[in-house]
Amino acid sequence: MEEAEARVRERGEPRTPDELWHWLRRVLDLELVRAPVEQGHAAPFDYLCHAFFGAPPSPDDKPEDCIVWSNRGGGKTFYAAVATLLDMLYKPGVQVKILGGSLDQSLRVHEHLRMLLERSGCSEDVEGKPTLRRIRFTNGSSVEMLAQSQTSVRGTRPTILRCDEVDLFDPDIWRAAQLTVRSHARAPRPVRARIEALSTMHRVGGLMESLVNETAAPGADGPASSARTLFKWGVIDVLEPCPDERSCNRCALFPECEGRAKLARPGKGHFLIDDALALRERVDEETWQTEMLCLRPSRRDTVFPSFDPARHVLEFEPPEWTRRGSTMPAPSTELFVAGMDFGYRAPTVILWAHVTADGVVRVVDEHVASEEVLAKHLDVIIGGGPRGWTRPAWLAIDPAGESYEFQTGRSAAGVLRTAGVAVKARRSNVEQGLHLIRARLGRANQQGHGPARLFIHSRCTRLIESMRRYRYRDPSPVPRDIEQPLKDGNDHAVDALRYLVMVLDAGWTTHDVNYVLPRTTSR
Repeated sequence: MEEAEARVRERGEPRTPDELWHWLRRVLDLELVRAPVEQGHAAPFDYLCHAFFGAPPSPDDKPEDCIVWSNRGGGKTFYAAVATLLDMLYKPGVQVKILGGSLDQSLRVHEHLRMLLERSGCSEDVEGKPTLRRIRFTNGSSVEMLAQSQTSVRGTRPTILRCDEVDLFDPDIWRAAQLTVRSHARAPRPVRARIEALSTMHRVGGLMESLVNETAAPGADGPASSARTLFKWGVIDVLEPCPDERSCNRCALFPECEGRAKLARPGKGHFLIDDALALRERVDEETWQTEMLCLRPSRRDTVFPSFDPARHVLEFEPPEWTRRGSTMPAPSTELFVAGMDFGYRAPTVILWAHVTADGVVRVVDEHVASEEVLAKHLDVIIGGGPRGWTRPAWLAIDPAGESYEFQTGRSAAGVLRTAGVAVKARRSNVEQGLHLIRARLGRANQQGHGPARLFIHSRCTRLIESMRRYRYRDPSPVPRDIEQPLKDGNDHAVDALRYLVMVLDAGWTTHDVNYVLPRTTSR
């Protein structure tokens, strides 16, 4: 232990961010970028400062736990290894565990760490011979690579848990991991417990999207999570300096870079411009924006990839005649209708919609409730819902609601009709109804998208999230046109909308996922 302390004194322990930056350059030959290119983003060095020094005292009390959202090849796994080396050398007795989306992912951190030990000349700080899963240091610190299993996660008590590629995690494993870490309070350097999540954001509804949505980026507008600090960077933030002889006019990266890679900034990026240009040519726009620019998760496996809240979610007020008690007569060319998906443990969802004279559907409100009997939902319909709507011209339901229950001898549809609610149902397979919804969203064409004929009020938060997150299994074992979407809780609000659209567009015929050909419109 005394020899390890002597080596620390000789090597010099970084005490400030400036000292840390110079240490990385001197010991590891890393001249890291210290400022991002994109506004609201972070630099990898910002993450290393947080990982090594911890959250600095500040009025907003930044949390110790953090998220690193980075592009493919953005260095998140490598920087996790750098942070781990710093922990091992300068935090005696600390235990770090690496949990990857797979064991192979964890072992990549191990490979980087062993390379850094050789590069830095710090191999003499290692106690004994490193194994494939564990490295111990002479100062009592250690790092271990974990397999993603309940046994592996629940049986460990590290000070720092670094989770690499969390978007590939089993959600149950992630939840179990939240209870593992314990602070290291022994002298000479107490270390607060911390969980770090590092990943590219791959898909809508994934774990990474959920974590990022709970957390505001440093300096970004909006509410900040009290649980985690977010560090985000994309390929433009880690590009190598662009030489003057390169022309911006013909550069495929210019739409994102805008020449900023030519500006002087502290440090050097590690991503070669030629590599970025080659990758840009190989992938489609969605993959580039998702995997490299970190703009948004991929919508490739979603049921409604063309659904765009910026386009389909609006603030609008339906006409006065849609309100309960209004004396204004309803125009013969317009409708006020509703759709309902039955549930008990799963939620029951009711949607109200105004159909304009030109056939545009505007969903104006929603009711979502679990563990309530049909009589309660009937009261909601008759009472006008959350905002006092007039009784709908008809209520579209699941055709299964026409079936009689064995004990009562009545059907849900019969109960509704007895109460004076006009009920309609159209039998079809699930994909036919989804085709009709896609058609109303507006199919893609050379000019962007065709005209939309379905809009949702911003207060319908459950429906909006369901439209975003409703997805197929990825990878899919069967063709999309015969596959059933996942029943992951996002199906209920979509089903209510599907029943409504199926009744409204009963005279339309679907041919594939992009097209519907009108014959007559049944109202």
